[in-house]
Amino acid sequence: MKVHAYYIYIITNKANTVLYIGVTNSLESRIYDHKHKTFNGFSAKYECNKLVYYEEFQWIQDAIAREKQLKAGSRQKKVDLIVRDNPS
Repeated sequence: MKVHAYYIYIITNKANTVLYIGVTNSLESRIYDHKHKTFNGFSAKYECNKLVYYEEFQWIQDAIAREKQLKAGSRQKKVDLIVRDNPS
């Protein structure tokens, strides 16, 4: 049985003023895309390319549900989550 890995992630800009939440099946390549502005969009516009938080899931449905949950939450809840797991 093949084991899958899906990720939700939060990236920010250099000044830590903007948060972007996404989901992917290849965290390394997705962060590469953000750093090199492979796609025009929110993260490229606001120069979000610094990974500050991620979670891993076996099922894509769980990753998407968590992404929606995080996006629906307040900014403070996201910051608290990041600081709890990544204080620096």
